[in-house]
Amino acid sequence: IKGSDFLADQKASMLLTAEAPKRIRELEHWGCPFDRTEEGKIAQRPFGGAGFPRTCYAADKTGHVILHVLYEQLVKHEIKTYNEWMVTKLVVEDGICRGVIAMELLTGKLHPIMAEAVIFTTGGSGRSYGVTTNARTSTGLGMAIPYMEGIPLKDMEFVQFHPTTLVGSNILMTEGCRGEGGYLKNKLGERFMQKYAPDFMELAPRDIVSRCITTEILEGRGFDNSYVHLDLTHLGAHKIITRLPGIREICINFKGIDPITQPIPIQPGMHYFMGGIDCNIDCATDVPGFYAAGECACVSVHGANRLGGNSLLETVVFGAIAGEKAVKYIEGKKDARKGEKALNSALEQQESKINNLLNNQGKEKMPDITKEMSETMLKKVGVFRKKDELKAALDKIKELIQRYKNLGLLNKNRKCNQELMWALELEGNLLVDETVVAGALVREESRGSHSRTDFPKRDDKNWLKHTVATYSSDGVKLSYKEVDTSIYEPVERKY
Repeated sequence: IKGSDFLADQKASMLLTAEAPKRIRELEHWGCPFDRTEEGKIAQRPFGGAGFPRTCYAADKTGHVILHVLYEQLVKHEIKTYNEWMVTKLVVEDGICRGVIAMELLTGKLHPIMAEAVIFTTGGSGRSYGVTTNARTSTGLGMAIPYMEGIPLKDMEFVQFHPTTLVGSNILMTEGCRGEGGYLKNKLGERFMQKYAPDFMELAPRDIVSRCITTEILEGRGFDNSYVHLDLTHLGAHKIITRLPGIREICINFKGIDPITQPIPIQPGMHYFMGGIDCNIDCATDVPGFYAAGECACVSVHGANRLGGNSLLETVVFGAIAGEKAVKYIEGKKDARKGEKALNSALEQQESKINNLLNNQGKEKMPDITKEMSETMLKKVGVFRKKDELKAALDKIKELIQRYKNLGLLNKNRKCNQELMWALELEGNLLVDETVVAGALVREESRGSHSRTDFPKRDDKNWLKHTVATYSSDGVKLSYKEVDTSIYEPVERKY
């Protein structure tokens, strides 16, 4: 709650932490190879903003091993998956979710999939930014699909920059590096966090560390005016090889340096969306039958800033809750085929949309729009923000949305057409970006990851509220809703 800069809904945060041990043990019983203490217990390491070493881990590949364990459960229970399929539309009829339209990427064929309950777990919109830790598939489409159906997005202006990404590729250098005792140093050799967060040092929350690194660079104390050092050399070979083997492998393969003997050049990179699909503590939206969990959702447990480790935790805690609530929702339902007409209508609409995209003779090229979008978001909606830059960014994103309508694809074939897939994802990115910039422009305060140089103070009187973005054909519409502060009174956030 403190890490969120008091924008988290407090009952949601309490639920996350209360459910956490059960889900950690469940993963462990399924075979997740968590590191162990000498007593045989699951090991924990310190992460930023926490007063206790609370983060369970498996070396520095925790997310990767969880993914494998969950996939093993899919295989075990013979759960059908649709590999290389892409959802293009959520079907809503009379305010009720009826299913989705999905494209089989191999053939390009669209399929209506009827479902009384749908759960989106699509991640964030990291590829909106030019410098990001996110994979190529992390686009805004997963948020944009329900958004276009009238389901609001919440708190989209809060975008987290991870303080330590590898210069050049911007691959994530896990917070575990600092959790194990790594130092941040400027070109003068100073551990500069001493002057910003003397009590927490390198383990201050991510929003604070990102701003401190950016400040050091802007004030001329960075290397080549672009990065600082993450120094692990004092940890020793044994600790790095056993606790941070993935980091060492990445540094050797992508930068040609060995962190056992050389410091790692790092800079902040866009990492995570605190905002997402507006849903309640049960992961349910205003549309019955439609649920969301993980980074694409906003319950909200992270508020204005997510603490390290809480993203994986959120996926397993609220993923389970979403599944349980969806099952409960559909139990006893007898109107399974009621949405057939709506699905057929949605299928026709999507066929028309895809055909128009493929046959459009427009002069706009996707790489041009993508580049201008990602540069705009990085330069004008980054770690530090101010009114004139946000206004220019909003104008630019609106311009790109209009230019997108004149997009001409080179590949007119429907089979295995990745250009078509990227074009659909680009539309999602642009619509999501508009909600980010519009919310950031209006929110005249600094809170968590949203740092306005023209409004440097947090303003609880006017801005202790969630931003709600609703889609309309002529641009995003903003409204606001109350934050749950029923357990802890907001106080000044200090480290």
